[in-house]
Amino acid sequence: MGCTYYIHQVNSNKKKEKNVKKIKFGFQNSKSENVKIQEETREGKEKHGDVVSTNALNGLSWCCHEVGSISHPLTWVSVSLVLLGCGDTPGTPADSYYEVRPECTDVPKSRFKIKVGKTLSTRKWQAAFTPEGYLDISKTLGRIHRGGIHPSIRGEVWEFLLACYDPKSTFEEREQLRQQRRVQYARWKEECRQMFPIVGSGRYITAPVLTEDGQPIQDPLVLLEANPDKGVALPPEENSGAGANGTNSKSTNTANNLKGVQDKKVIQWMLILHQIGLDVVRTDRTLVFYEKQENLSKLWDILAVYAWIDTDVGYCQGMSDLCSPMIVLLDDEADAFWCFERLMRRLRGNFRCTDSSVGVETQLSNLASITKVIDPKLHQHLETLGGGDYLFAFRMLMVLFRREFSFCDSLYLWEMMWALEYDPDLFSLYENPNLPAEKAEGSKGKAKSIRQFGKFERENMRNGGKNAEAPLPISIFLVASVLKDKSSKLLQEARGLDDVVKILNDITGNLDAKKACTGAMKLHKKYLKKANATKT
Repeated sequence: MGCTYYIHQVNSNKKKEKNVKKIKFGFQNSKSENVKIQEETREGKEKHGDVVSTNALNGLSWCCHEVGSISHPLTWVSVSLVLLGCGDTPGTPADSYYEVRPECTDVPKSRFKIKVGKTLSTRKWQAAFTPEGYLDISKTLGRIHRGGIHPSIRGEVWEFLLACYDPKSTFEEREQLRQQRRVQYARWKEECRQMFPIVGSGRYITAPVLTEDGQPIQDPLVLLEANPDKGVALPPEENSGAGANGTNSKSTNTANNLKGVQDKKVIQWMLILHQIGLDVVRTDRTLVFYEKQENLSKLWDILAVYAWIDTDVGYCQGMSDLCSPMIVLLDDEADAFWCFERLMRRLRGNFRCTDSSVGVETQLSNLASITKVIDPKLHQHLETLGGGDYLFAFRMLMVLFRREFSFCDSLYLWEMMWALEYDPDLFSLYENPNLPAEKAEGSKGKAKSIRQFGKFERENMRNGGKNAEAPLPISIFLVASVLKDKSSKLLQEARGLDDVVKILNDITGNLDAKKACTGAMKLHKKYLKKANATKT
C-alpha cells in the first residue's frame, strides 16, 4: 500500500522554497512506522531513496522527517497530508468508502471526488481548532462548499454542521455533553425496551404486534420475529385449551412477551414499530453495510426511540432515509441518534401531519411562489397541466434528494447545503428552545463575525431575510434549480403530470450536486432581488 503527497521543502532557515516536490511513501509493513521515501522532481525523475522514521499523528494527518542522511542540503522536510488517506490520489472517487453489494450493478456511480485543495481534509479540519478546542468554523465552510468533506472525518464535521455542538466550546465541554447525551439516549431506549423488549435486542419487527385497541396480535410471523430462537409458536393440539381460532392465547401471549395495552400513547407508538421495520429493510439495501443484522437493528432502534420521544411527529416514511447516513458515519448509536435528532429539528415540519394537511405542503407552496417569480412560463405551464400544487416535488423535499443521487453524492449535497446555510447560533437555540425570540435575535451580535455564517445565510442577512417569519431553506431553491434546468424539456415535452414525473425521474443518477448547489445560490440571490424590488 502506498500514498503520494505533495510537500513544501523547508531549508535550515525555515523559509519555504518555491519548488514543490512530490514524495511517495511505501509502507514496509502494516505495523512499522518506518517508510521508504522516493523523492521525485516535477519531471518524475527519481532522485533519492531511504528509510526514515515518521512521527504520525491522527492517521498521518501530518509528519515531519529529519533527512540529513538523504543526499540533499535541506535539513527538514515538512509533509502536509492533503489527501488524508493512503491510496487517495487527486480526483479519487469516494465510492470506495461506502461499499456497494456486488450484485447491485445498476447503482449510479458517485460524481463526488476527493480533490486536493478543495475537499476539507483532516489537516485543515484540525487546524481550525485552538489547543483548547474552540473551532473557527469560518475556516471550513468555504472549503466544504467547494469540495465537500473527506469521508474519514465526515461524521465528526456533521455534528458541528447540524449544531450538535457549539463551535465556541472546548474539547472538554463537548466530551461532557457527549457523555450526558449518551446517558439520556440510554434512558429513553431502556424506557422503550420496558414497553417492548425487542428494542435493544439486536432484532427488529416487520409485522404488527398490536391491534388498535391494544390487544396482542396472534400471528406466527410476529411470534417468530419476537422470539427467533424459539421458532414459530404453532397452534396447540386439540383439547389443550385452544380458543375458538385454534390458538392458545395464554401460551401465545407468553411467547410474544406482550400483554394487553391500555395507554393510548403506548398503543400509538407500538402500532408504528412494524412500519419502521418495513422501511428499515428497504433503506440503502445496496450497501454492504446493511448486510449486517446489527446495523439494521441499530437503525430500527434509533427510529423507534425517536418516535417515542417526538409525539407530535412520531414516525413517517422517509425518516429512515434521513437517519441511515448517521448510522453509517457514526459508530456510536447514541451519537448517531443525536445527529439525526438535530437534522429532524430542521425537517420535522415536513413530517407533521393533520387531518387536513401535510407539513411539506408549506414548502411546496413556497416552491410554487419561487418558480412563479424565477420562471413564470414554466409555472403557468405546470398549472395548466394541473400541477400547480407541485406535489411531483414531494419526494425531493421530504428526503432531501436521497433518491435522486447516489448514496455518496447525497451526503456531499447535504454537507454543502448545511455549510451554505450554517448559523453559529443554532446550537443555543436548540439547547434553549424556550429562549425569547428577541433574545435569540440579539444573540446574533455575539458571533465573532459574519464569516461564521454560511454563504446562503449571509445572503439572507444582507437582504433582511432573517427578519422574515420563516426564512426559506436552501432545499427549496435546490428543487427550483432542478426545475429551471429542466424548464425547456418540461415546456416542450410535458403534456400531462405523468410526463412531468417521468422527466424528473430521469434525473436520478444524472445530477451534479455541486452544480445543483451553485444553481440554487444563483436562484436564491435572484429571488431575493426580485422580491425586494416588488416590496419597494
